[in-house]
Amino acid sequence: MSAALKLQEPELVSWEVYETKEKLSDVRHEFVNGQVFAMAGGSWNHNRIAGDIFNSLSNQLRGKPCEAFMSDLKLRIDLNHEQFGYYPDVMVVCDKQDQHQTHVTNPVVVFEVLSQSTARIDRREKLLAYQGVPGLAVYVLVEQSFPMITVHRRSNQWQAEIIKGLDGVLTLPEIGSTLTLAAIYERVDWENVERETV
Repeated sequence: MSAALKLQEPELVSWEVYETKEKLSDVRHEFVNGQVFAMAGGSWNHNRIAGDIFNSLSNQLRGKPCEAFMSDLKLRIDLNHEQFGYYPDVMVVCDKQDQHQTHVTNPVVVFEVLSQSTARIDRREKLLAYQGVPGLAVYVLVEQSFPMITVHRRSNQWQAEIIKGLDGVLTLPEIGSTLTLAAIYERVDWENVERETV
């Protein structure tokens, strides 16, 4: 086989190298078993949805032990011999000991807003990886193009629960909160939604 036809092995880096470079980078990257992937920017509607979720949870959790965080905080997952570093759109953390300088390891609830470029990873790779987080109770996938969320709960063996329509309600007894889909999608510009092609 000629050298030109040889497939190049991806360059693998340690978590420590990744964290060091990430602190200096203007672009966020996710980490999957030594490989580093640049994250694409989100759309206006993606940011509106994530912001509405964060604002609603922050208001409901005020004065309580749990706290909501936006996508600038990493989730580090150590799963057997695999290691991941993701930036969920919104996380709820209840463990005051889980406050490393650049990441958390044990959120209770994670939200990902789906987009064309991330939906498959969010629905498959991240669903499996997040199940390895010991304290994670709920993983919520939020559609961007129409009002629908998919809820995966540890208490339900991670089976999908679908909630549709602006009159739908997401109840999170795990953190004592409730989110209406009307609130989640409050500022969405339905004329300019990203059309899913999955």
